[in-house]
Amino acid sequence: MALAIRSLAALGGLALSLTATGLPAQANTGVTVTSYGHSALLIQGGGASVLINPFRAVGCAAGLAEPRVSANVILASSRLLDEGAAVARGTMLSAPGSYRVAGLRIEGIAVAHDRFGGRRFGKATLWRWRQGGLEFVHLGGTAAQLSAEDQVLLGKPDVLIIGVGGGAKVYDGAEAAAVVRQLAPRRVIPVQYLSGPAPKACDLTSVEPFLKAMAGTPVKRVGRTLSLPGKLGNGLQVDVLR
Repeated sequence: MALAIRSLAALGGLALSLTATGLPAQANTGVTVTSYGHSALLIQGGGASVLINPFRAVGCAAGLAEPRVSANVILASSRLLDEGAAVARGTMLSAPGSYRVAGLRIEGIAVAHDRFGGRRFGKATLWRWRQGGLEFVHLGGTAAQLSAEDQVLLGKPDVLIIGVGGGAKVYDGAEAAAVVRQLAPRRVIPVQYLSGPAPKACDLTSVEPFLKAMAGTPVKRVGRTLSLPGKLGNGLQVDVLR
């Protein structure tokens, strides 16, 4: 009888770990990453979908189509309109802490948003989670140097998503390249940079200063969508999405 009860409990736990797709949320199936511009990415795989930094079409995101999509969880660097707007459907997280959503274990870490201890733009949240067999770290909205404690909490990601366009609250190319060297990921997806004419009063630059600072690293320009397997090979590559 005790064995039967334990078996039923195990089956119940497995059922709770399944999403609507019928796949375990941590299955090593890989992911598909779709770019909506600025720092908004939709990551689908492993039985879950994660939307990063949905925006209003204001400031440096002016002229872009807002990502009005659905996801299991939305991870925002902050609630500023260009990186944490309520335009999408799903459970939005913007505060640091430990969460369990759609079978994903998600850690949010508080840092200063700017280079002045948060005195200009307050705090931002860095995100870490595992999806489709891959460890993700999302640094889409900060210009602050990482402390030794931050590095320990973030670990060594398979995929690093990092803002590179510079300005008041985003790493510039050289700063972002230094963070890449600190965290030593296998793939880097740069975000939050200009890919066309600058909107009025926008202080971002293009992705090119970052790529220059990463000289010698393979770069692949993949268009709007990127597919990643559940296990990445050794070595670093920068994947530039349109």
